[in-house]
Amino acid sequence: MRKVVLGFILVALAAAGGWQIYLNMQPAPLPSTPAEKPAPPEGFVLPTLSVTAELGERSFDENCIACHGAYGLGTENGPPLVHRIYEPNHHGDIAFLMAVRNGVQAHHWTYGNMPSIDGLSEQEVANIVTYVRALQKANNIF
Repeated sequence: MRKVVLGFILVALAAAGGWQIYLNMQPAPLPSTPAEKPAPPEGFVLPTLSVTAELGERSFDENCIACHGAYGLGTENGPPLVHRIYEPNHHGDIAFLMAVRNGVQAHHWTYGNMPSIDGLSEQEVANIVTYVRALQKANNIF
């Protein structure tokens, strides 16, 4: 009887250890939010965003931030969108959709041509425009 109980205990411990090894082999869960953006520069105003602008911010951060920078402030790869050149009277909202769909030949900046961006719906682009316009307005570009 002792051998049976001892054998059962050994099997249970082995199973528990195997389960722990299995659990340790599972990949870590993906983060639920993207990495935090850096703080904006001093004097840059972050507006309170509407729900649509918040959706636009997410899409912007997933698709545009690499070139146009956090908060649309530009990088060495692309121009700032929070700039008077992109004010609504010079580049209307449709210009953003056309840029995403067709790309843009360089004409205001020396960054080179912007390629078209695949995978964004018209609604996602409209949300991005809402986000960019909110940033522009908060920083007196309108």
